[in-house]
Amino acid sequence: MEFLVASAIGVLTTAGVYLILRLRAFPVILGTAMLSYAVNVFLFSTGRLAVNAPPILEHGVNNYTDPLPQALVLTAIVISFAMTAVVVMIALGAFLETGDDKIDISDDSEDDT
Repeated sequence: MEFLVASAIGVLTTAGVYLILRLRAFPVILGTAMLSYAVNVFLFSTGRLAVNAPPILEHGVNNYTDPLPQALVLTAIVISFAMTAVVVMIALGAFLETGDDKIDISDDSEDDT
């Protein structure tokens, strides 16, 4: 199970970095979302991967999972969803203004002389 989770984190990170390096706004947004999913899965896996284990200590329970990473991941999901919505609105505004979603990284300082 640990190998499967580690592979999923690696695939999400690789896909996220590849999409961030594209020169279009929509793949960059998808790439940042995939990177945030990879971080969320990594944080979740830090609380031990246990099946059918309660997150709360009870009397007589010896096997439990740590609830702190679960709370951190839940908070990170909410924050990443809100930030993705903000970035999508900024990208949509830029697309409506320019008519293209291409990210221009050329240096325009040479043209001003």
